[in-house]
Amino acid sequence: MDRSNTPDLLVKGSADQRTLVQVPEGALDYVGFSAHRLADGEELPVAAADQEVCLVLLSGKATVSASHPQKGSFAWENIGDRQSVFEDQSPYAVYLPPHSEALVRAHGTAEIAVCRAPGNPDETLAPRLIEPAQMNRSTRGKEANTRYVCDILPDTAEAHSLLVVEVITPSGHTSSYPPHRHDTDDLPAQSFLEESYYHRLNPAQGFVFQRVYTDDRSLDQALAVENHDVVLVPRGYHPVCVPYGYTSYYLNVMAGPTRAWKFHNDPAHEWLLKL
Repeated sequence: MDRSNTPDLLVKGSADQRTLVQVPEGALDYVGFSAHRLADGEELPVAAADQEVCLVLLSGKATVSASHPQKGSFAWENIGDRQSVFEDQSPYAVYLPPHSEALVRAHGTAEIAVCRAPGNPDETLAPRLIEPAQMNRSTRGKEANTRYVCDILPDTAEAHSLLVVEVITPSGHTSSYPPHRHDTDDLPAQSFLEESYYHRLNPAQGFVFQRVYTDDRSLDQALAVENHDVVLVPRGYHPVCVPYGYTSYYLNVMAGPTRAWKFHNDPAHEWLLKL
């Protein structure tokens, strides 16, 4: 089996840099991602260009000023309620359609995720604030497969191709498990969605394991993932295992040709759903 062209799916983060992690341009066809830590008063300019963008205020407070050539100017001042992604509350987020520009200004230390996907410039969506009360929170799995989900930008909310969700997985638990994939354009059974995982760990010196693999094993990588790292999922199954003593957070960004989340479980492990 030829794996000579298998891409490196692990993008290492840098906890001491202003840009915590940046997925290289073109690493995925549909999904773009970066995360940034801003000091008090620092600003982060964001230009959507021909993409759509979801800014997620992971922690801290910020003012977001945005403008769109047809929709005008917008400002959301001093937003943000949590000081850590591990707090039991949803974040604030801002949606930016194509051709938008925004400026994020931190009030105290703030961590910002910039999630990108192809946009449709012919649609007339406006920049908007997504408040925590608008986000659905749910629990998935049971026993050592329990995890806690917050839908930031689900497929029921207005956007062109972008989907954004965050997940907390407790110590010693599994997540994105049993393994599933969404890499085939075969609706209504399954949708094609690329995905990125932005990982955070508590305590920060922890790690998790994530495997990305296909049925034929032409793609099969088992990754040791640390705080601020990103794992890319161009295709295949992508479960996460959290070692004892550490809590996992990850922010998922998904996008593809059709904005729908329909997945296929690995038949070898689907029996676990019957336990």
